[in-house]
Amino acid sequence: MAVYTTRHSFATHLLEQGVDVRIIQNMSGHRSIVSTMRYARVNLSMIRRVQSPLSQIDLFRGQRLEPVS
Repeated sequence: MAVYTTRHSFATHLLEQGVDVRIIQNMSGHRSIVSTMRYARVNLSMIRRVQSPLSQIDLFRGQRLEPVS
């Protein structure tokens, strides 16, 4: 059981540091990403910090908005 706990902790800490899950897959020696995801649990605070790339786009930069008539 200790081996599974160690693998879970290893994967989780790497994810929290921003390491891509495919790199973690390679480091863990898994052929399938599904195997890696068994050990990789993302905590809720990390999920809450993620911002959509769309929220960073300023669609109206330098444009004056006119009221719709």
